[in-house]
Amino acid sequence: MGGDPLPEKQPRMSSRRFMINSRSISEDSAVLDGELFRHIVRVLRLAAGDSLVLVDEKGGEHAGEIEHVAKEQVTVAIRQSNHLTDQEGHRQRITVCQALPKGEKIDLILQKCTELGAHDFWLFGGQRSIARVRADQISNKLERWNRITAEAARQCRRRTVPAVRWFPTAAAAACAATQELRLILWEDESTNRLKEALSGITLPESVMVVIGPEGGFDPSETGFFAGNGFQSVSLGSRILRTETASIAIMAILQYTCDEI
Repeated sequence: MGGDPLPEKQPRMSSRRFMINSRSISEDSAVLDGELFRHIVRVLRLAAGDSLVLVDEKGGEHAGEIEHVAKEQVTVAIRQSNHLTDQEGHRQRITVCQALPKGEKIDLILQKCTELGAHDFWLFGGQRSIARVRADQISNKLERWNRITAEAARQCRRRTVPAVRWFPTAAAAACAATQELRLILWEDESTNRLKEALSGITLPESVMVVIGPEGGFDPSETGFFAGNGFQSVSLGSRILRTETASIAIMAILQYTCDEI
């Protein structure tokens, strides 16, 4: 029997966004494997024809659909790509410079500060840090920490992923800092409160804030930071846990930047 032709099959819609490395993309397709493959195929059970959005670390946003699912990788056909502004148009780039805390506290810091808009993270081994990272562990640790920020960025629908860097000592981190405004939260600071330090100034484009470990800073470390242009500030009379301090300072700075 005659009649109108059947409509062309439309891809099933999905609002899923995934953070990827730009190296996964070649021309008009992307090949995803490893943990991302397992999450897409085995956890979310997406299949050929499902639409998705891939966001890379350079701010590229790529809309496409799953073209083929193999045993250990999935191929995505890219239909449209856009380059997004750095940090979603945020005027300030805030770097969280965190002495490594013990246990899983660093996971919480990376997750929540990513949600709050941190531009990147510098982690360092403090003299009073309980947790230690051996030289042969650095590569695996960095891979894990960057996975945490990527997942947190995906969950809160950020368009860019904060990178995580490692420095063996406070001195190494202090010497590498080039941010225009450099702050260190110091429990022994008695006169310069953060509120006064930020009063009447316009925050520059790049800001770094340093937070110590559970045992606080060794005096030599505060000396390193002071000698490299950091001003010490206090959040007030309360002594906050290191993870609380990181989240609190990010929220305060974002409020100051009119981002919250």
